[in-house]
Amino acid sequence: MKLDVLAIAAHPDDVELCCAGTLAALVKQGLKCGILDLTQGEMGTRGTPQQRLAEAQDAARIMGLSTRQNLGLPDNGLFNTRANQDAIISAVRALQPEICFINSETDRHPDHGHAHKLTSDALFYGGLQKRETQDADGNPQSPWRPKHVFMFMQDTPFVPDLVFDISHTQAVKEAAILAFKTQFNVPETDEGPQTYISGEGFFEMIRSRARIFGHQIGVEYGEPFKYLGGPMPFGNFDYLLSQKRIR
Repeated sequence: MKLDVLAIAAHPDDVELCCAGTLAALVKQGLKCGILDLTQGEMGTRGTPQQRLAEAQDAARIMGLSTRQNLGLPDNGLFNTRANQDAIISAVRALQPEICFINSETDRHPDHGHAHKLTSDALFYGGLQKRETQDADGNPQSPWRPKHVFMFMQDTPFVPDLVFDISHTQAVKEAAILAFKTQFNVPETDEGPQTYISGEGFFEMIRSRARIFGHQIGVEYGEPFKYLGGPMPFGNFDYLLSQKRIR
């Protein structure tokens, strides 16, 4: 399967919280999009790995993704080792995305920062001819490096290079988040303790953040990204000239 866009994240639900609206919008535009979850989130306070895998597939269907895979790397153990890099490289070479979205460089949860470094290194090394990996059948894989890599915003804010208009897919984003029934908007009476993300206040913060970034570009809802690897490349201003002035 050849993808246009692949989001790579430390935990199931990272993508839903941060760029599900963008993925859903791109799917509606006809692009093939997917998610690669690095871990099963087995160290999370609520939910079992099996529950979270099932929830992740439900969310993928809501977003209309072409594929969602889980590498099964250790939660709380996303160290930048060659073995972990090779697992990502092999998956990316099989899917051949043109664009990747990845975890934030610095964040409240250490796994997010570790995943950022691990993934960004793997995406670079995957383009090297002499970095050898095999596909599921044991066949040698060809090098692949995405043309563009963006970092999505998590708990820690940053000044974005790009805000994507998700006004028409905010509802899809919220439905995809709520597919993780063990994680979000969990009643106080439910089994297990409340967590940083389980209450309705956290969910409302996610919606409010989308409103704030949408307002910055003159739309209802938006998702922020930072472009990695240098300045954003432009060959013309056709897209910019086609947009209305908002300030």
